[in-house]
Amino acid sequence: MKKIPVVIFFLTLFFAANAQQNKTRKIFNGKDLKGWTVSQGADQWSASRGVLFVKNNPERKGSILWTDKKYRDFILEADFLMGDGVVDSGFFLRSESDQVQIGISGSLKRDLTGSPYIPGKGYPVEAKGVKDLLKLKDWNSMKIKVTGKSYTVWLNGMEVMTYQSTTIADEGPIGIQLHPKNEMSISFRKIKLAEL
Repeated sequence: MKKIPVVIFFLTLFFAANAQQNKTRKIFNGKDLKGWTVSQGADQWSASRGVLFVKNNPERKGSILWTDKKYRDFILEADFLMGDGVVDSGFFLRSESDQVQIGISGSLKRDLTGSPYIPGKGYPVEAKGVKDLLKLKDWNSMKIKVTGKSYTVWLNGMEVMTYQSTTIADEGPIGIQLHPKNEMSISFRKIKLAEL
């Protein structure tokens, strides 16, 4: 009878340690860009009432908003809302070498949300079932799990893509893209991350 409480005690410690290790935390405070750096075109980014809003300026220059911190293995979660124009955005994973697309591909002229974009290789695989999952006029949730050279994407709770990359950096910041030459806007909220 005494062995059962000991086993329960150690199981509780084990699960508590894992929960603490993978704890998700906000990386966007909802008020300003603290903890982030804009590559150029800072006037295109704004934050208010929990929402990160980005819109091309009249020159339609592109921009990337980077986390100040670098990451290795992580789970990134965020909500996004498509705005006006031809939305072409996404999340850069550790560098500009690997991106998870949100919206219309500039090269293929169709929606490839959830698919990996690799410069020089295009879209090596395409996310599955996105057409039925993606809400064009409402908030969508995206989760990206990055471990080593592999990443998996969930859209609105459904797994849509896994990719084994040969180009992804071992460590680096996370970026949010505003594609150049477009007239577009997109909003983000609830941007959270758990380091693995």
